[in-house]
Amino acid sequence: MTAKNALTTAPPYPVEQALKRLGANLRTARLRRNLTIKDIAQKIGTGPKPVSDAEKGKASTSAAVYMALLWAYDLLAPMETVADPGSDREGFARSAQRERARTKSPTELDSDF
Repeated sequence: MTAKNALTTAPPYPVEQALKRLGANLRTARLRRNLTIKDIAQKIGTGPKPVSDAEKGKASTSAAVYMALLWAYDLLAPMETVADPGSDREGFARSAQRERARTKSPTELDSDF
């Protein structure tokens, strides 16, 4: 018996909720386009089960399935800004703290040439 990955069986609540919202949004996009699960599965090159699982927001569904569905519905473009380093305020702040810690001001000038 193999051990289950805790992230896919019991993800943190905010992750679980985000996946459920994404799944519901993907289902709405499919229905608005009047496509069946089988239709969209064929288009992205997978079986119906992964599509159905993605629409349920299952954490065990691969990111590739979610991305392929977004692509198939022409909704992939906003992913370009997800985790954009240019928008990472906390990352900038932590990086600046490390830089300040590494750059110590000398108390005296060094005459060693």
